[in-house]
Amino acid sequence: MRFRGSDWKRSRRLGFSTLETGKELARRPYGPGQHGNSRKKKPSEYGKQLLEKQKLRFTYGVNERQFRRLFLLAVKSKEVTGTRFMQILESRLDNLVFRLGFAKTRKAARQLVNHGHITVNGSKLDIPSYLCAINDVIAVNEKSKGLVAIKASLENIAGTVAYVSVNKEKMEGSFLRFPERNELSQDINEAQIVEYYNRLL
Repeated sequence: MRFRGSDWKRSRRLGFSTLETGKELARRPYGPGQHGNSRKKKPSEYGKQLLEKQKLRFTYGVNERQFRRLFLLAVKSKEVTGTRFMQILESRLDNLVFRLGFAKTRKAARQLVNHGHITVNGSKLDIPSYLCAINDVIAVNEKSKGLVAIKASLENIAGTVAYVSVNKEKMEGSFLRFPERNELSQDINEAQIVEYYNRLL
């Protein structure tokens, strides 16, 4: 089942901004509930690994089955597993719609894709989990360019990451390259995630 609760509460529980804005923790940098983090026990090694996995999984809004499948793809590559895993997650269509500024959050980006508002290389694609290739052109469907939500998101975008390019007027952009590790969240310890799954494989 897909998570339908509060992203803010979940971020506070993890002590990590899954929306990548930091707003969830700015006012209340402690866990939800009456006692916040006051009753938290020191996590075990497994607990630390699980926490890192959940931080990354919830950031991209991927269910456990998909998440593990993408991890196995990373394992099969000849590159560093943890870094490759994060690169694969970044290549998801819903994530790139978010990175290009067509939506304010990945959840909103997923809805745009699901409802047929996005094209890849000129063809409508409604699969948020689709893995884009380098140089793929991701655009807003011609019939959807009048959507207020997309226009507002593009107007408020401060800038995009270096591995995508966007043309706001045309409402289209390209996936230029896979990101380097230093361009991704430094608050994720992917080595712990690799250890977590190595227990299960």
